[in-house]
Amino acid sequence: MAEPASLMKAPAADTPAVLVNMVERHGAAWVDEATLDDWIAGAGDRVLLLAGDPVRFPEGLDVAVVLPEILRAMPGRFAMGLVRRSAEDAVARRLGSQRWPSLVFTRDGRYVTTLPGMHDWPEFVARVREALALPPSRIPGVGIPVVGSAGGPSCG
Repeated sequence: MAEPASLMKAPAADTPAVLVNMVERHGAAWVDEATLDDWIAGAGDRVLLLAGDPVRFPEGLDVAVVLPEILRAMPGRFAMGLVRRSAEDAVARRLGSQRWPSLVFTRDGRYVTTLPGMHDWPEFVARVREALALPPSRIPGVGIPVVGSAGGPSCG
């Protein structure tokens, strides 16, 4: 799944090599606040990695190694995107993600689900397969809170 040239800008100089390889060797697209909507709008299933700060969340680099292997086990099943470190907080807020690392799944322009953390290989593959089988849903935490007449949050 080819990406528009606007999604292919070079990484920051301090980007870890494993993240650069995810783009250069495995076909992931760089995504930031300016390109997020275009990337999500692409056809088919898409998986976006929010790797996080590699010092605070070193498992984000592990996910960057494993995600292309999962794609290799499911050829052509999804396109990969990698959020630029400088854009992660803004993109995470937009997509309702609260943990690093996280994989955000979208399909045909719509949010599907988020899979946080690093997992053992069999569990990771199973969870990705499950995520790819889910229907689109509402982005968590996005929207207007419902307030009852008593002034507190309510479901009713």
